[in-house]
Amino acid sequence: MEIFKQIAPLRAHLDRLRKSGVSIGLVPTMGALHQGHISLVEASKSQNAITVATIYINPTQFNNPNDHQKYPKTPEKDILMLQNAGCDVVFSPDDLEMYSEKPGVIFDFGNLDKVMEGKFRPGHFSGVALVVSKLFNIVQPDRAYFGQKDWQQFAVISLLVRELKFNFEVHSVPILREPDGLAMSSRNLRLNASQRSSATVLYQCLEMARKAIKSGTPLETVKKAVSEKVNQKPEMKLEYFELADSKKLTILNDVDNSVSPILCIAAYAGETRLIDNMFLD
Repeated sequence: MEIFKQIAPLRAHLDRLRKSGVSIGLVPTMGALHQGHISLVEASKSQNAITVATIYINPTQFNNPNDHQKYPKTPEKDILMLQNAGCDVVFSPDDLEMYSEKPGVIFDFGNLDKVMEGKFRPGHFSGVALVVSKLFNIVQPDRAYFGQKDWQQFAVISLLVRELKFNFEVHSVPILREPDGLAMSSRNLRLNASQRSSATVLYQCLEMARKAIKSGTPLETVKKAVSEKVNQKPEMKLEYFELADSKKLTILNDVDNSVSPILCIAAYAGETRLIDNMFLD
């Protein structure tokens, strides 16, 4: 496995590989890897000859400086996990390499970045789009892989790829969960034992809501039940729970069979913010 910290040698290495006709898959991460990330690597390896994973905690997507500072960092473990997973190339730059000057580009994705995550994390998706555009340009993959847990991010990136005419495919890989249902997330490392136990309520609420909605329970009744269920758990505070069109992320007030609805939830466990989602069908 080759490890690069600078753009120029990485590009030179990938250019040599590309000339031999191999396909390249890209797995962007912010480190603190878990098996969910490895499932992205495995998806890439199944469709590409070469898999490139990036490890970079992007400062421009954090609207809360404290959240950026406390984001988990496990670099040695990350490298070992990627090596064991058969990853071919790792790109792990520092801030100066990625942002040699103060960013001056701002993205606007219309409704996609104004609801849910965009509403509670203003500027977040502009920062995501900026760093992902840089990585796309640096690596020039044939395919790129993202986790379903960050579904709104995937919708934003899909629009970015279409609008900017990037010539490759983007793939969403299903959520991997712990045995008790909690979605695998780097932020889980920040949870203490009590918070970790309480956090399983997010998955429980999604399951409960899915069954209730499909059985005909009004959405407002379901929303109230979800709010009560989350907020009664120790150290948990619901931020939002919505039913949305999974493509356009339009918030739905009722089930619309003409779209593919997705249930999305965000809550705090102590100071740690967690998200999860589940397709209605």
